[in-house]
Amino acid sequence: MLRRPLLGAAAAALLARPARAEFPGRNMRLIVPYPPGGITDLVARKVAEGLGTLWGRPVVVDNRPGAGGNIAATMAARAAPDGNTLYVGFAGTHAMNVSLYRNLGYDPVADFTPISLIIESPLALTVHPSLPVCSLAELTAHAKSHPGQLAFGSSGNGGASHRALEMYKAMAGVDILHVPYRGAAQSNTDLLGGKIQGMFDTLITAVPNIRAGGVRALAVTGRQRAALLPEVPTLAEAGLAGYVFLTWLGLLAPAGLAPDIRDRINRDLRAVLADASTKRWCEENGLEPSPSSPDEFARYMAEETTRFATFVRETGLSIE
Repeated sequence: MLRRPLLGAAAAALLARPARAEFPGRNMRLIVPYPPGGITDLVARKVAEGLGTLWGRPVVVDNRPGAGGNIAATMAARAAPDGNTLYVGFAGTHAMNVSLYRNLGYDPVADFTPISLIIESPLALTVHPSLPVCSLAELTAHAKSHPGQLAFGSSGNGGASHRALEMYKAMAGVDILHVPYRGAAQSNTDLLGGKIQGMFDTLITAVPNIRAGGVRALAVTGRQRAALLPEVPTLAEAGLAGYVFLTWLGLLAPAGLAPDIRDRINRDLRAVLADASTKRWCEENGLEPSPSSPDEFARYMAEETTRFATFVRETGLSIE
């Protein structure tokens, strides 16, 4: 009787292993933790357009807002690690939420493959023109004399505008009501309508409103003045020494992504960010392209996580 030769262990394991998914695949998506219209969505669409052009496949932006980004991050963490599902992470989901939520639904380190930082940007502290303040010092004095009576909006609990507000409140010693919205577009609508009195807003949405006279800019949160608002001081210049807050966005994939795919996506993202039209768009909107290696991005997130954990501990900031 003929007998089949026995397969070696390595060959048997190879046959048992599922076939590696095609990359780029036919169904590429970029999960975004905010609704359309805000800075995260706009940057994601720019990145998706550029990568899609390089790959010859459309990259669909999948907006999944809610829970300070945790809904989108959990969905991304559970996706197949084949490079066909990517995620735009930010300081909330990959630095601060771990100190604010008891149950994230994901592990910001173990469940993700870092690919690259995308952009950094300061925020602008803006107020409605009806508020009788024209400087940071006047805002602080007004807030102290009217504790709990000012309402500042944000793009949502744990988002950049919320975290910037809480840092200001803690460092200035003021009591301002935080009003979270489901995205920056809604909070801007209410700020322009005078339903809330202020907001820490991204330059991409704040600058047009400032120039149109819909809001008044008191300060910016960066280390230096913003090129788009050279007349507006930083919070540190305006009297709040040591205040620096930069919002950032980065590209991640589910854990287990093959190194060669990770490195290709990193390389292609760098090409997108180096493109002259992308650089011009970023400059026009107060954004700084900040590509990095995967290891550099991992260290960046670890440093941000430590920094925010200290801030949360010292201020007692709580969301839940």
